[in-house]
Amino acid sequence: MTDPLIDRIERLGAAMRPTPLVALRHERVDLYLKLESSNPTGSTKDRSAYAILCEAARAGLIAPGTTVVESSSGNFAVSLTTPCRYLGLRFVPVIDPTINVPTERLLRLGCDRVEKVVTGDEHRFLTRRLDVVQQLRAEDPGAYWPNQYANPAAACGHFEFTGAQLCADLPTVDYVFVGVGTGATLAGFSQRIKRDRPVAKVIAVDTEGSVIFGGAAGRRRIPGIGSSIQPGLVEQAIVDDVVRVSERDTVLTCRRLVRDTGLYVGGSTGSVLAAIDQYFAGCRGRPIVAFLCADHGTAYTDTIYDKRWVRDELGLDLAPQLASISC
Repeated sequence: MTDPLIDRIERLGAAMRPTPLVALRHERVDLYLKLESSNPTGSTKDRSAYAILCEAARAGLIAPGTTVVESSSGNFAVSLTTPCRYLGLRFVPVIDPTINVPTERLLRLGCDRVEKVVTGDEHRFLTRRLDVVQQLRAEDPGAYWPNQYANPAAACGHFEFTGAQLCADLPTVDYVFVGVGTGATLAGFSQRIKRDRPVAKVIAVDTEGSVIFGGAAGRRRIPGIGSSIQPGLVEQAIVDDVVRVSERDTVLTCRRLVRDTGLYVGGSTGSVLAAIDQYFAGCRGRPIVAFLCADHGTAYTDTIYDKRWVRDELGLDLAPQLASISC
């Protein structure tokens, strides 16, 4: 007899349709962007959320009525909210002040309880969030923690979906650039690329102030890329090189992409494109390069796409940089 919970999860899996791959004009490379922003809740985190819940159900770790608690800077919490409601699970996200305002509003609409860390060292909000997760688990011993930072199922979602789809759509690729946060996308995606396109180089993209690949922690204002810890899943990734970008370049690249293509993307996408521009600055050939649009720009309306925020938080005057952009 089929388990009703697993049956419902498999219906969710049917919604994980291939996301579009679009060609972008670039001066030095043949560039392709996979629009993970077209996933059901608007980000690539849907892949991890589905894979984790599916594995948890099969292992008997969740059942209707189970409380799910998770730390998130935004997208993964959104990716859990809808399926948890659909499956009859109670979801409690743990967030911090760096979360985008529209994302927090969405979570408060979709969740009966939201825990927000508001004190502590701003460079270590993630550590504080994880402490709160453990407190919630102590309150409810039956609660389930997906642990997106170390759960192998999170990477499997990108091996089975994201990476497989890119390889199916792009018979030849020389470089794949991947933004890094929890490490799940990088781990699963890189493993699939290296299996199906072994000659391709995988370039990890991090942001200044992140400690994922070493270095001192610094202030980071744009969620979705970088981390104040070194996630265990990063150790499973197969990486050829690492590029770090500044949040200044992230903002400028996001806005340039809107101007040049009409694509309204989130911060990690701008970071990765900035890394591509940096990496191939002196390139004479035209390698085939692919990267991911991890999420849509809507959640960043009050930050990356707001002149006042950019000026106050980053000290960046956009006028001389991108004078033709009106946003």
